[in-house]
Amino acid sequence: MFYIVRADRLAALRAQADAAKAQAASAQSEASTVTAQLELVREALARAEGELVVLRAQSYLDAEDRVTLRTLLRTARKQTKEGDKVAVLFRKGRLVSAHASRQAAEAAAEAEGAPREGWVSSPLGAPLPPEADAAWRVTVLPVQAEQ
Repeated sequence: MFYIVRADRLAALRAQADAAKAQAASAQSEASTVTAQLELVREALARAEGELVVLRAQSYLDAEDRVTLRTLLRTARKQTKEGDKVAVLFRKGRLVSAHASRQAAEAAAEAEGAPREGWVSSPLGAPLPPEADAAWRVTVLPVQAEQ
């Protein structure tokens, strides 16, 4: 079978083919540009994911640091409250030792032979019994830091 094509129709077909080739080249150029842009986006995403991992780790460390600091602060506050006073142990009116708490002073006195029972507390500033009446005495005194 034969087709007869006139010159003007052949020119039109060649023009269409050239336009299609140009359009394909343009599409291929756009595709390579999109591919390059996609690769840049993938690199940025990988970088962001890496930074996210580092920031999460830092966040966990920061959280641990905050917990540790709270614990230290709580301990320091507790020690400050307890450290405002000192329990002083006397034997027959003579200073024996100083302790952080009344219980520690009583335990020290018991270790030196004082009876385990019979300890009497007197409020701060109250008159003390005569020394002859108390062989062992624990007095809690306020402590003030020098400035």
